[in-house]
Amino acid sequence: MRHFVFRTLGQVKRLVITVIGFTILAAGVAMVVLPGPAIVVIPVGLAVLATEFIWARKLLVTAKERIERFRKGNGCQNNS
Repeated sequence: MRHFVFRTLGQVKRLVITVIGFTILAAGVAMVVLPGPAIVVIPVGLAVLATEFIWARKLLVTAKERIERFRKGNGCQNNS
């Protein structure tokens, strides 16, 4: 019985993290067209999802790399 309870609590934890992460991510995506700090909220949603999902972790690493390139000036160069 004890093993069942711990397994169930783990599943509930994963479900709660998934729901919260996707909710934050959806709010960030909505902020792309609505007023709000989408560039901050989307990575937060990915960070929450990255605690449970490898695909979110990889996407978060890619986003961090792009932000870093942009900050260094390599991401916004004019080719004219």
